[in-house]
Amino acid sequence: MSLAGKKALVTGAGMGIGRGIAGELARQGAEVAIHYPPFEGNADETARKVGELGKKAVVVTGDLTQVAECRRVVDEAATGLGGLDILVNNAGVTRDRSFLDTDEAAYNEQFDLNVRGYFFCAQRAAARMVEDGGGSIVNISSVHGGGGFPRHAAYAATKGAVDAFTRELAVELAERKVRVNAVAPGIIEVPRYFDMPGYTTEFGNTLMPWGRVGTPEDIGRAVAFLSSDAADFVTGQVLYVDGGTNARMGLWWEQSDEPR
Repeated sequence: MSLAGKKALVTGAGMGIGRGIAGELARQGAEVAIHYPPFEGNADETARKVGELGKKAVVVTGDLTQVAECRRVVDEAATGLGGLDILVNNAGVTRDRSFLDTDEAAYNEQFDLNVRGYFFCAQRAAARMVEDGGGSIVNISSVHGGGGFPRHAAYAATKGAVDAFTRELAVELAERKVRVNAVAPGIIEVPRYFDMPGYTTEFGNTLMPWGRVGTPEDIGRAVAFLSSDAADFVTGQVLYVDGGTNARMGLWWEQSDEPR
């Protein structure tokens, strides 16, 4: 599953799942461009992690709700790395709102980043990959796209769109040697979980049929596989990495009165 010599851009890689993906791609041999949004800190820790693995790290920032910024971020990543073989569309946002309370602003916020951002980053990256003879795009979806938890109607709609986009793009780009797949995480323990009242890793483990809550590194390994030559006949697939995620997490989430 070596990615030696490959050059990858991971969006939203300053923290959480994106950081886990960037680290695993570097561990498998790739050089990595690390994107982070200007309104959410920085990517220094992710870059340090990639550097400790002996791989080049390029840091780029940009607001991926804007089409021009999507294009610039991809171009800067490709210039900094000297090419682009892999795009991981990971940057996204969710808002915990009941369907009847979801206003236009919350709806637009999620679609602008989770769908528009993915679409136009992929468009720019694919154009470069076609010129260079091929590549791999991995979109980070969610279990919400196939049957979500309560209070996430807009988010679930964006992830359903990502799944459909993945399948269509795989067909359209196959003859041009660009593979397109998606990874759909279930419950993955990211820092914000510990802001929820009553959440601990031990509690998270009890919600999972597999008996263990997922980690960003679990998603990183799935992305690395789909990006590698080991998956060179795999395209148009949505790979669920969820440990048997079930409704108990959604019910607990819905019952909490704390804002998130």
